[in-house]
Amino acid sequence: MNAKILSKGLLAAGLTLVFSAVALAEAPKPDASGKATITVTAIGKKDVAPPAVSKDDVQLSVNKERKQVAGWSKGDGLALAILIDDSIDSSAASQWNELKEFIMAQPQNTAIAVAYASNSSAMIAQDFTTDHALAAKALRIPRGQLGAGSSPYLAVIDWLKRWPNAGGRRSLLLISSGIDSFRGNWGPFYPDVDTAITNAQRGNVNLWSIYSPGSGHRSRSFALANLGQTNLSKMTDETGGETYYLGTSAPVSFKPYLDEIQMHLNNQYLLTFAADGGAKGRFVRLQLKTELPELELSHSNNAYLAPSK
Repeated sequence: MNAKILSKGLLAAGLTLVFSAVALAEAPKPDASGKATITVTAIGKKDVAPPAVSKDDVQLSVNKERKQVAGWSKGDGLALAILIDDSIDSSAASQWNELKEFIMAQPQNTAIAVAYASNSSAMIAQDFTTDHALAAKALRIPRGQLGAGSSPYLAVIDWLKRWPNAGGRRSLLLISSGIDSFRGNWGPFYPDVDTAITNAQRGNVNLWSIYSPGSGHRSRSFALANLGQTNLSKMTDETGGETYYLGTSAPVSFKPYLDEIQMHLNNQYLLTFAADGGAKGRFVRLQLKTELPELELSHSNNAYLAPSK
């Protein structure tokens, strides 16, 4: 899905990531016995809620070969991670009330975690919990310049490496300028973006992002801001999510973006298909089509097939 113009890695010592018991109970384990599962988002055109989608409404191709959809179910349980780039301008905290409302509006069976991207690592402020008030309390003012020299993409990679090996719906929302201060002026794509994409696809994680300008004069550079947005868009586009921004300025409000993300999360399905990952596992290219009018199906470009037993 195209981004809308609406708008290494050091691991943190002592930090571990554990899902809540509820989330783990609802999330199916990756199937290494001949099946693969991906998350599909049904999107209604013209920003309206999509109709219900059934298994028979979906046509799946894997590496350009037509495949049968073995399973299609509404994904109820969700693990939602919120990663805030500590190098964004501290004024972004003025949007935290809207972010708190988004957190509190999640279904009870959604496990939420909050972390901050600092020194190219994900510094966890609150592990996954279904206590949404507890997750909301973990929000704080970004530290601005203290995050200089950090890469949000390495922080994404860091956190994904520490997620439990569980299936089901999983999403990560990154709030960042997209500027990689660790790598410097590297273009058009930072070298760690593809790794972030691959790791997300391997774990069936949809990546989403909201652009928020970095702190300091250098971050106001149009060229750097555009570079950051380009990299954020590539990362989310290839993992079944979306990037939201309004030019290179700070968003007037996060609410329209969060409302749209919420609508997308409310209309997700788990698609399962027969798969042979071979002895080592492999990635395959996916394409989904539907004949339902006014409907788009968003998903990661690739799916990971686990090694066959």
